[in-house]
Amino acid sequence: METVQQKEENRMGTMPVGTLLRKMSLPAMFSMLIQALYNIVDSVFVSRFSEKALTAVSLSFPMQNLMFSFAVGISIGICSVISRKLGEKKNNDALSAAQTGYTMLLICAALFTVIGLTTSKPFFKLYTSDPELINMGTQYLSICLCLSAGCFVACCCEKSLQATGDTFHPMLIQLSGAIFNIIFDPICIFGLLGVPRMGVAGAAVATVAGQILSMVVGIIFVRKNPYVPIKFSKPSLNGNSVRNILHVGVPSVILQGIGTIMTSLMNTILISFSILATTVFGVYFKLQSFVFMPVFGLNQGLMPILGFNYGAQNRKRMSKALRLGLTVALSIMIAGCALFQLIPDKLLDLFSASEEMKAIGCTALRRISLSFPLAAVCIILGAQFQAIGDGWISMVISIVRQIVFLVPAAWILGKTGGLDSVWFAFIFAEVFSLAMSLFFFRRETRRFNF
Repeated sequence: METVQQKEENRMGTMPVGTLLRKMSLPAMFSMLIQALYNIVDSVFVSRFSEKALTAVSLSFPMQNLMFSFAVGISIGICSVISRKLGEKKNNDALSAAQTGYTMLLICAALFTVIGLTTSKPFFKLYTSDPELINMGTQYLSICLCLSAGCFVACCCEKSLQATGDTFHPMLIQLSGAIFNIIFDPICIFGLLGVPRMGVAGAAVATVAGQILSMVVGIIFVRKNPYVPIKFSKPSLNGNSVRNILHVGVPSVILQGIGTIMTSLMNTILISFSILATTVFGVYFKLQSFVFMPVFGLNQGLMPILGFNYGAQNRKRMSKALRLGLTVALSIMIAGCALFQLIPDKLLDLFSASEEMKAIGCTALRRISLSFPLAAVCIILGAQFQAIGDGWISMVISIVRQIVFLVPAAWILGKTGGLDSVWFAFIFAEVFSLAMSLFFFRRETRRFNF
């Protein structure tokens, strides 16, 4: 009779790759779609409260993104280590990585509590002197950062489970928090069903409450998993596990977090044209998440497959999984690009966009979305770099793309061609990023004989 371990090994190492990728990715893609829907609905309700509230949430994005960068980046390191150790049949090392990763993320949550208490108000003062906007933004951001433990622990649970080949329960973890958030957003923002009217602070309260629910659901599922039954009441650190997680996790944090620097600098460039330009930029990020999130969900299913078969030295299965991942990702991104090209005005109407906002936003959505198919290839190749423990490659590409190329190009185009020209910088940066990704991929292909 087969043990649970043998069944899992059969699944990750012998199940037809197409079937395996579908089983691994579809739950994650679905949950990420719900997460994207939550991101959009959150801003839609905030925009109904006031345009200034929407601007406050948009300006909060860089700091929120920094928090998510640590949560997701360290969790990607955990996932990479666990999947490789399971492929090598070192189950105790896999459990050690899960336990250590959980402790590392608790430390990160404590750090962001301090950041939320000390930097929320000064952060908004960098962009505006409007006291109402500063007050709204400070309320929203401080709540999201100071009560971030739910986000960090939920991420740990999701990635630990995904690394073992379980993508169904991570889907439920994300769904529980996202659905809760969607339901309670209007209740908390507008003061329905006897709840006090909290405005933009209500959006933050609904967000962190959803994250805490996800954390509770995640803890329940992880404790039942035979490979990563983390002892949540006993945080502990293992030196080797810390090093292994950080080897992939630090580049992943930087990879995720570089967006914080990019969006901050882009907001500085855009605000020189108008505050509405920064609002459009924030709305774009909400809308593009509906296209990018399914691709990131595909990545969540793809990376453990690549990592496991890399550990098992099965190059043929790695190559097939990568090709299938590229095909699906390109299909999603091309469809998203078509949507942004055909109905940008309808998408902006979701956020009660004024005519002035539409005039800026339609041009922005059409031009930026031309980069989507290029981004699909870069994202999938990045999954392979992370799966084999070379996450630093994705980090280098991201830094060069966003800081060395995108921001300077946006500044130059803005100075020479005005606001409408700024958006072309995203296309130029993605072309450069694709060239770098293909260069490193070819080098890794030769190195490992894929």
